[in-house]
Amino acid sequence: MFLEPQETMPQTSVVFSSILGPSCSGQVQPGMGERGSGAGGSGDLVFQEGRLISGSLEALMEHLVPTVDYYPDRTYIFTFLLSSRVFIPPHDLLARVGQICLEQRQQLETGSEKTKLKSFSAKIVQLLKEWTEAFPYDFQDEKAMAELKAITHRVTQCDEENGTVKKAIAQMTQSLLLSLAARSQLQELREKLRSPAMDKGSVLKAKPPATQKDILGVCCDPLVLAQQLTHIELERVSSIHPEDLMQIVSHMDSRDKHRVVKKKHRTRMLEFFIDVARECFNIGNFNSMMAIISGMNLSPVARLKKTWSKVKTAKFDVLEHHMDPSSNFCNYRTALQGATQRSQMANSSREKIVIPVFNLFVKDIYFLHKIHTNHLPNGHVNFKKFWEISRQIHEFMTWTQVECPFEKDKKIQNYLLTAPIYSEEALFIASFESEGPENHMEKDSWKTLRTTLLNRA
Repeated sequence: MFLEPQETMPQTSVVFSSILGPSCSGQVQPGMGERGSGAGGSGDLVFQEGRLISGSLEALMEHLVPTVDYYPDRTYIFTFLLSSRVFIPPHDLLARVGQICLEQRQQLETGSEKTKLKSFSAKIVQLLKEWTEAFPYDFQDEKAMAELKAITHRVTQCDEENGTVKKAIAQMTQSLLLSLAARSQLQELREKLRSPAMDKGSVLKAKPPATQKDILGVCCDPLVLAQQLTHIELERVSSIHPEDLMQIVSHMDSRDKHRVVKKKHRTRMLEFFIDVARECFNIGNFNSMMAIISGMNLSPVARLKKTWSKVKTAKFDVLEHHMDPSSNFCNYRTALQGATQRSQMANSSREKIVIPVFNLFVKDIYFLHKIHTNHLPNGHVNFKKFWEISRQIHEFMTWTQVECPFEKDKKIQNYLLTAPIYSEEALFIASFESEGPENHMEKDSWKTLRTTLLNRA
């Protein structure tokens, strides 16, 4: 269920400078130069107080390409390359960039500025370098790779003296291929580690191995488990890329019988995970915290009244308050803002950790994308909207680059990554077997569930 659209979108602190360096305002920078006017040029771009807020797609593409006297602001390069995929596939954009480069090159060759051709070529290579570094996976596409080769082939034709442009292209290509290979290997590893959901039919008849342990048999310290969860979260968010988030937003448009039986042990387990969630909150790992709270509020767990009656719930009530969904998760956003400010002022990696609730982050970007149009009434691209989307994604990317300061515990990590994932039906079976149905509705559900699963088995 999505968040309700707000009159103003959720704001997060600006931390562009930590990634992009000093040239990060999105404004025209001193010494950067400005594109000349002309058909399809800056005459089709609209600036407000020096900040680009809209333009035709063609003008925005031309604004991306350097000239002899101009090189685009780094935040513009990132923002346009990120948002352009809403309107045009990366390989088609690259083809258009190649055409603009060719037109400019021909003008330089036939005009009086032939001596500046090499300088222009170096700027084109720099643009391609920034593109391949920021969005390397745009070049997984064979068409994009072919366009890249065509452009680099053209710009090397003026590099016959010392080969500096050729060397830069060779380094860029090597780095790109390494990035693509690393992602391919990561995807293969994920497939191997992915735990399938437990077979629903086997839940009723399979006995757990005697050697199988629950989490308390592996780790009984809430802080240590919270740290290991943070390790996993940081490793996973570090593999999220800006284009992945933009793709999610765009696309949003269109077991076995092993379980805790004794009530005393179930109570201990709930209290343990409440402490784990609290430690996650203190660390700044809001995603794991939300996952734990959501798990405890699942119907198969929430209905265990006898178990919950023995749990000291004061700490759980505080955690639920932080994740109260009312007022567009106002309490959570306040805590997130505090963690963000702590991260910006931090000197240690431990204080820099911010792992937001991922589905809320995506929904915020989605509604920013949804409630503001891509085009203005005059047909211009609403670039002001994409500045804000880019800013929020940039901030997220700074959080993904934090190195986890906690020592990795392979035993606990292995348990967390390979523990079976139970279906909702399997969870209800475990719940009813732990505490039997208490009313006619639960009794009917339990009867229907058993019959369905036995027939399926």
